[in-house]
Amino acid sequence: MTAIDDSTVRSPDALRADMVRALRAEDGVRTEPVAAAFSTVPRHRFAPDASPEVAYSLHSIVPVKKDEHGSDVSVMSTAHLQAVMLEQADIEPGMHVLEIGSGGVNAAYLQELVGTAGEVTTVDIDRDVLARARRCLDDVGYTQVKTVLADGEHGVPEGAPYHRIIVTAAAWDIPPSWISGLTEKGRIVVPLTVHGTTRSIAFDRDGNRLISHSYRLANFVPMQGEGAADERKVMLREGVVLRTDDARVPLAPQALNAALDGSRLERWSGAAYDLPDELDLFLTLNLSSPARLHAAPGIVDSGLVEASALRGVPALVGRDSIAYRTRRENAGTGGFESGVIAHGPQAEALADQYTDLLRRWAQNHRRRGAATLRYLPGPAPTPLPEAAVPRRHGIVTATWA
Repeated sequence: MTAIDDSTVRSPDALRADMVRALRAEDGVRTEPVAAAFSTVPRHRFAPDASPEVAYSLHSIVPVKKDEHGSDVSVMSTAHLQAVMLEQADIEPGMHVLEIGSGGVNAAYLQELVGTAGEVTTVDIDRDVLARARRCLDDVGYTQVKTVLADGEHGVPEGAPYHRIIVTAAAWDIPPSWISGLTEKGRIVVPLTVHGTTRSIAFDRDGNRLISHSYRLANFVPMQGEGAADERKVMLREGVVLRTDDARVPLAPQALNAALDGSRLERWSGAAYDLPDELDLFLTLNLSSPARLHAAPGIVDSGLVEASALRGVPALVGRDSIAYRTRRENAGTGGFESGVIAHGPQAEALADQYTDLLRRWAQNHRRRGAATLRYLPGPAPTPLPEAAVPRRHGIVTATWA
């Protein structure tokens, strides 16, 4: 019998120590309390069906439950994203924290942060997901964490008010229960989806309103229950999809598909292209009729659509025309220059609007963290302010420094 050399197999403790070092290096972990929480919690025991290497990987998710179509409805989020959100939350010992969306390990991190004098409640709409979280928490020794089976849309009023609310599913709106469930100076960290992109936003309560403290790109499974998103998605042709959650945007797939087959207008802005996540946010909230254009690699390789659409790009959509962002090398702008591709009878008008926004961002707002986002509950005003997105319970607005 041949002996198996296990000298290269690393222990969970060693993998966990490596994870924390890497999180510090990649700006996920910034403070000692979050570092201590990640150093303490045995993350691999919340992912028994994954290898320890996957559990302690910075950027790997661990599927928890899939729907009948094979899509993830619950996952253990990446270590890096969890660390970013916990740093955004700025949790102190003794706080009461509500987690909306249960996975187990994040609640354990929260319990480490609030300590024995604090309290953590985690709520989930899915009985199977919550039972798994409860089982893992108990097995690892976090028996003090409270688990609640309910629709997170309504919060957990019996434990309110909370100093912090952490949402771990992509939310389309912020229901009144979350705002009223915060203390007067409370903070909510929520992955908020606007026009097809999600950002983890740390909002501080300001009366009945919320104002952003920070925001970072994020990726989460969508919220279930009453808070599920109102999103439309149309396929223009195989491999080309438009998505929007704005009911005001016209989506006429036949006319837009015909536009793609027509002439192509290329317009260059003379403006520098960098910080794509910041530019993406500015475009998403300032385009007058926004959607997100996605194209498969084969479509890009054919030359029909630019590579910017591989992961989704903000698009300006009319009933029979479309425009979206691209880039090219240009040493005069510092490396790359932003441009616009437009198709259809209204290509000139759409390209003009889009190019103006590219120039405005590059001239006035080209830095990280320039945006301040607000959530204003209640009916949307008429007319809507600039850079405002209506939702069921209120509106999201943004201003740029």
